[in-house]
Amino acid sequence: MSLLDALNDVGLVDHHAHGILTERPTLDEFRGLFSESVDPRQWPHIATGLTYRHAMRELAAHFGSDVTEAAVYEYRQSRDVEEYASSLLRATRIEWLLVDEGFPPPGTGIEWGRLGELAGCRAAPVFRIETHDARDVAGAREAGFAALKTIAAYRGGLDRVSDEVVAALEANEATGDPLPVQVHCGFGDADLHLWRADPSYLKPLLERFGETPFVLLHCYPFVREAGWLAHVYGNVWFDLSLTIPHVSRAAENLREALELAPVSKLLYASDAARTPELYFLAAKWWREALAEVLGEALPPDEAEAAGRAILRENALALYRLS
Repeated sequence: MSLLDALNDVGLVDHHAHGILTERPTLDEFRGLFSESVDPRQWPHIATGLTYRHAMRELAAHFGSDVTEAAVYEYRQSRDVEEYASSLLRATRIEWLLVDEGFPPPGTGIEWGRLGELAGCRAAPVFRIETHDARDVAGAREAGFAALKTIAAYRGGLDRVSDEVVAALEANEATGDPLPVQVHCGFGDADLHLWRADPSYLKPLLERFGETPFVLLHCYPFVREAGWLAHVYGNVWFDLSLTIPHVSRAAENLREALELAPVSKLLYASDAARTPELYFLAAKWWREALAEVLGEALPPDEAEAAGRAILRENALALYRLS
């Protein structure tokens, strides 16, 4: 069995994902779902991108349709929304989904509980700090939340984290059994000041809240910085979600991530949001990139063990999932 075949059999823990919209998009809106841009003028340009064109070929092969954007879009539009989403989610072999309840806004799409049912897996919500009162943090674990998450990078920057977020971190650590805290880093929506999303700004918080596990999310173009933090700090993990599937050279970014970071500190995640194709593409491209990079660096048995750790075991341990 090849390394890729072995990794294709591993049940995934997607520790960072979002709900799916239920409205049927126009063709340009469909293109926009593969981008972080909210500007409709940009969406036709998305169709010229290398990653998007690769995605259309991958989806066409999976659907058995003609290898054209039009055929993929027509196939999507002809299917029931939930049936279509379920077919793509189940193709990823996800075992656990941890879903940020803060986006899309509640009531606008398929949320975490139903998403788990469609994927045929277990699911749990992630507590978005910015949409809750800090007083609720102490009871978050008992309420069934698997983690906390902050989008401080969107609300001024990681160099100026708000008093409200710090208060939530204090309440979390004061429990004596703090939940992992996911922190958005790197590129994202248009309201982000990218230079203020560098995870290096988090050093004072990583040291102040030393008992709290911090998970740096996606991190592009700060992959080296995130890998360095995971190399230096015992309470730091990170992922390449959003980077994969949005960045065209997945293996290159994975190599960069593992230049310094231990295998045990890297987690699989999709950061898929709004559209189910991103779940499918992230899972496929992560596995392929891992097979390429780990296969070059390690003997076959060690490469498979490392891939299994990144795709599943590291997150099971960190989030204490059964």
